[in-house]
Amino acid sequence: MTDRNNILYLFHRPTEPIFLNKGNDNVTFEIPPEYLTDRYKTLASDLRTQFPGGKSVPVIKLKNLPDISFPMSLSRSAPFSLFNKHHSKMASKLIEILMAPKIFDNFLSLSVYCRDRINPYMFNYALSVAVIHRSDTRDITLPSHAEIFPNLYMDSSVFSRAREEAIVVQPGSRVPIVIPHDFTASDLDPEQRLSYFREEIGINLHYWHWRLIYPSGGPFAIVNKDRRGELFYYMHQQILARYNMERLCNNMSRVAKLADWRAPIAEGYFPKLDSVLANRVWSPRPVNATLKNINRESDQMSFGIEDLERWRDIIYNAINSGFVKNNDGEEIKLTVGEGIDILGNLVEASDLSLNSSMYGSLHNYGHYAISCINDPDNRFQDNYGVMADAATAMRDPIFYRWHAYIDEIFQEYKATLPAYTVENLTFENIRIHSFNVSTPPAAGLPSPPRNEISTFWLQNDVELSKGLDFIPRGSVFARFTHLQHLPYNYNLTVENSGNQRVGTIRTFIAPKFDERGVQFSFREQRKLFVELDKFSVTLKKGINDIVRRCLDSSVSIPIEMTYRNLDESRPEANAESKASLNYCGCGWPQYMLVAKGNAQGFPCHLFIMITYGAMDQVEETSKEGEKTCDNVSVFCGVRNARYPDSKPMGYPFDRPARDGVATVQEFLTPNMTVQDVKIRHNDITVPQFHRQQKPAKH
Repeated sequence: MTDRNNILYLFHRPTEPIFLNKGNDNVTFEIPPEYLTDRYKTLASDLRTQFPGGKSVPVIKLKNLPDISFPMSLSRSAPFSLFNKHHSKMASKLIEILMAPKIFDNFLSLSVYCRDRINPYMFNYALSVAVIHRSDTRDITLPSHAEIFPNLYMDSSVFSRAREEAIVVQPGSRVPIVIPHDFTASDLDPEQRLSYFREEIGINLHYWHWRLIYPSGGPFAIVNKDRRGELFYYMHQQILARYNMERLCNNMSRVAKLADWRAPIAEGYFPKLDSVLANRVWSPRPVNATLKNINRESDQMSFGIEDLERWRDIIYNAINSGFVKNNDGEEIKLTVGEGIDILGNLVEASDLSLNSSMYGSLHNYGHYAISCINDPDNRFQDNYGVMADAATAMRDPIFYRWHAYIDEIFQEYKATLPAYTVENLTFENIRIHSFNVSTPPAAGLPSPPRNEISTFWLQNDVELSKGLDFIPRGSVFARFTHLQHLPYNYNLTVENSGNQRVGTIRTFIAPKFDERGVQFSFREQRKLFVELDKFSVTLKKGINDIVRRCLDSSVSIPIEMTYRNLDESRPEANAESKASLNYCGCGWPQYMLVAKGNAQGFPCHLFIMITYGAMDQVEETSKEGEKTCDNVSVFCGVRNARYPDSKPMGYPFDRPARDGVATVQEFLTPNMTVQDVKIRHNDITVPQFHRQQKPAKH
């Protein structure tokens, strides 16, 4: 069988024809002449001699090729949006086609055939979903989306400089192109204070990769994952809580939800991104733009603001009545256990929605309407705004205002559920005696005092050459400056006065004071708690001293998963660093685990709780040997298994508190504690190691 990693070369240089050499080792695909597009079929005999390569990959000819006319109906130069229902259906069909081959060689052959015929953005998305979910490729690490489509992650001016560097300077002598912090706006725009968060590569990669794991459309077996709708709610709720924490760190108010869809939108956004396919920039949104009815015939999208308002009202009526109606008109109760999952799929309008004709597509069409705000009827044939793409949506301040509204819908439902009682929250015979945070010594940087977390700026490089078409081979890097924190430990002393048992430790952090400097009430603060970690521990009888590194968080993935070049720096099979790359790719970037803080030390409440592990466990459903890589389970679940926690996502902060609880201290039971901590930002930039570039092989 062909080396399965050869499928990864199909991601390289996405608009270059497949017969051109791929990768630094100049891989050449031996393509059946019939697989060439019409433009190149007459040149088939000349192509092999014109573009000789190194490693050769044979491609078998399939006897019966599937009908790909529907996915092909989107032009290769057109923009692609998963929030466009028509585009999503085309992508779903392509995923179904790529999942069909039973053996890998047929899958590779079919992928090669499709690659130059399908819109490159759609092909990349569908191929990524297929690679993640096929049993014969699920252990393959996908290349970073930022390396394949760097135009989605950085200033368009980078690429002219990158091409100059590639043409003039030989590989091995090229220097990284430095990306400034403020390339999208000046400090005249208050929202620019948050650009280090909104435009951060790892955060946007997380959002993109999450949608590969949890696509809203496609084969039912791929879409129908355990608690998918609930995870849609919780992942976005956590992003919003984290963003609000950053705003408070920067002396800004929390996000104001986008509630009035007919009023001007105060925030503008000018992304400075290019679309390499349509040769058009991503559409900016000027200040005080207003949403309009959408009628884009070329996209087969037509709906009005009144449709969004109608779907909103129907959803609220369902929450207040306690049930939704399925496609057959049957009333399905929004139970304590399954209500949030039903609502999550319904609000997003995934293929799991019980009744999309009645409840519509509130979340997705909201994204789409905002992205088309400058050209709602496509009279100017303008490109979408960044809200149309999962890889770019989080860059725009309006993303957080829109999701503040979406989250309010879920919070409305959560308020209908019974509050957790003291008995619900208590873990019998378990008492937390002490809890603190400490930072081990780090080279070159002073360790902060106990219960203080230190942040700073760090430089890192991203490889561009896989996404730069029609330029000389060899590595070209862009250098970014991103937030980082010193690695710290949680130190916990727990007394177990009963028999030995397993506990689940849940760690959250939230700001202590609001924008006025007043301590948060629990009613408001519970929606701002950001989950930092969740893990199991065996509690022996008596005193248990527990130390947990922040680097082991079940929320985040290592820095190597964002800033990496697997062709150049893949660790040896037995290297210790192998463990840090054995991730499926889905997860929040570890270096962004905590907020920026401020120079004075941003006051926070660090909360920890221990619950009964035997009650938290779920029945194992995966087969032995199927878990081929590690997912960070809080946001991404566990591959090929049920979500690994029986508690509601966000527990114990997912519901309003019991009567009489006004502060987090009044919420506590003996198996919980809260610690005052500070996050202190040091405004220094630490240069990252310079990757040793290797000359391209010829």
